[in-house]
Amino acid sequence: MTVPLLKIGAVLSTMAMVTNWMSQTLPSLVGLNGTAVSRAGTSEKISPDEGWQVYTSAQAPDGKCLCTAVIPVQGTCSRDLRSHQLRQLMEKVQNISQSMEVLDLRTYRDLQYVRNTESLMKGLDSRLKVAAESQKSLNAKSFQELKDKMTELLPLLPVLDQYKSDTRLIVHLKEEVRNLSGSLLAIQEEMGAYDYEELQQRVLMLEARLHACMQKLGCGKLTGVSNPITIRASGSRFGSWMTDTMTPSADTRVWYMDGYYKGRRVLEFRTLNDFVTGQNFVQHLLPHPWAGTGHVVFNGSLYYNKYQSNIAVKYHFRSRSVLVQRSLAGAGYNNTFPYSWGGFSDIDFMVDENGLWAVYTTNQNAGNIVVSRVDPQTLEVLRSWDTGYPKRSAGESFMICGTLYVTNSHLAGAKIYFAYYTNTSSYEYTDIPFHNQYSHISMLDYNPRERVLYTWNNGHQVIYNVTLFHVIKTSGEL
Repeated sequence: MTVPLLKIGAVLSTMAMVTNWMSQTLPSLVGLNGTAVSRAGTSEKISPDEGWQVYTSAQAPDGKCLCTAVIPVQGTCSRDLRSHQLRQLMEKVQNISQSMEVLDLRTYRDLQYVRNTESLMKGLDSRLKVAAESQKSLNAKSFQELKDKMTELLPLLPVLDQYKSDTRLIVHLKEEVRNLSGSLLAIQEEMGAYDYEELQQRVLMLEARLHACMQKLGCGKLTGVSNPITIRASGSRFGSWMTDTMTPSADTRVWYMDGYYKGRRVLEFRTLNDFVTGQNFVQHLLPHPWAGTGHVVFNGSLYYNKYQSNIAVKYHFRSRSVLVQRSLAGAGYNNTFPYSWGGFSDIDFMVDENGLWAVYTTNQNAGNIVVSRVDPQTLEVLRSWDTGYPKRSAGESFMICGTLYVTNSHLAGAKIYFAYYTNTSSYEYTDIPFHNQYSHISMLDYNPRERVLYTWNNGHQVIYNVTLFHVIKTSGEL
């Protein structure tokens, strides 16, 4: 009769564990401790700093409002934190309910077993009484066996009482879970978030409208760069990664090109999340190998420098074919005029609000950086500017609103040191801090659609928010 004791003991232990777990977890679930429960089971404070920020700086004498706008990294800001919390709560409650149902089935099954044991015990008790009254009908051996069996069953009496009490407790806990579920549903209905997926779509639409609003702010002057945000650590020390700089915001594909020369393999990930996890990608094998890391994706095509040449190549992803290729007249290649880190980075393609650009240098301008506006259809150079800044002294560079920004190093301690304005053909030296977290940058590009900087930093794929200074008329027009 030891087996029933073991089974009931296990059930009681399980119930005690569940009771203790619920007493500790439910307060955090309903928000009594002021924290949110993450999917990993740890508590995390909700940051109030995430989101769009617009700072009013000053008012010009002519009445214009001077302001600075900061856009968060797309996909990294929290979307409706209360709904996210509520969804986690609902999932937790559902898990509790399912666990309680399983426990209830086990309780019912084992309770039936105990009830059967109780009947057996009562039968044995009756036989023992009969035997005690008429001991002549039993010999000493039979009587002792009957007494021993009865003795084995006696410990079940307090267990049975406790088990019945715990069964009532389970019923009570189930009722509490139902009440909690009802309360959460009421909160959800009050928030207008009955359908979480629908709410998420509404948030995405709002985010798209906010991005469109930011685009209407027009171009601004770079005044700051955020701390780096590491998206993934993968690949070799050198490489490039990017999203399309022109397509609608619904297109969230990510392209990944590991290495800085003779490479031909381009990975296309469906979303940023897929890129982070390394899943759901297709491979493109370029007909011509690349040189450097100055590639850019613009309106569904990849623009890159063909290895051991100054030829620009336009590769169309959908048709998997080269649409056009053209030589950049006089442009150095094959480590003739690279950035300070080398890596065949002679020719650097980039895109900003004004279109496609190529940054390189020639013998004619003594190794100083040349900025050329390029026709994205024909790859013809439309206009060029000599910045006067030596390319070998530059760590990396990027274009924002027709202005070329240059870092003074690719190593730790770098800063944005130089700016060349193509609209006025003028330049100035700047001092904008730039946190080089992993100490070796081999790719730095601006995405005008998302208004963030993409960086390959020593085998880490990193992004930065940018702060742009805007001038807004009092009428609201730009």
